[in-house]
Amino acid sequence: MNSPRTTLYRDKQNAKLMGVCSGIADYTGVDAFWVRLGFLALTFISGGSTIPFYFLAGILLNKKPAHLYSEPDEQRYWQRVRQNPKRTAREIRAKMKDVDRRLADVEAYYVSSNPRLTAEIERLR
Repeated sequence: MNSPRTTLYRDKQNAKLMGVCSGIADYTGVDAFWVRLGFLALTFISGGSTIPFYFLAGILLNKKPAHLYSEPDEQRYWQRVRQNPKRTAREIRAKMKDVDRRLADVEAYYVSSNPRLTAEIERLR
């Protein structure tokens, strides 16, 4: 089952009609204006055949939970995860490696400047 943050919802808070375009915009991170404009263009190009799919999506998609994200940064993070999960995993791994390196630097500094601690660590080995 998908996590609530990786599921496509109707966004009724920013909706013009049923919230389908604003839900797609929230899901992808694209501005809702461009999603709506793209939908209108696709509707004119297809001769109106996209309209039933819009209403079908409006009926089938769940409404977006009111408190899905606690802050805007969290929303942007989940949009990036949905757009490219592999890139996001790489970014997280890189950040964790950086934290690990910095922690090792702090540990090396503290141990090298504290001879009593160094002796105690050596005694435990």
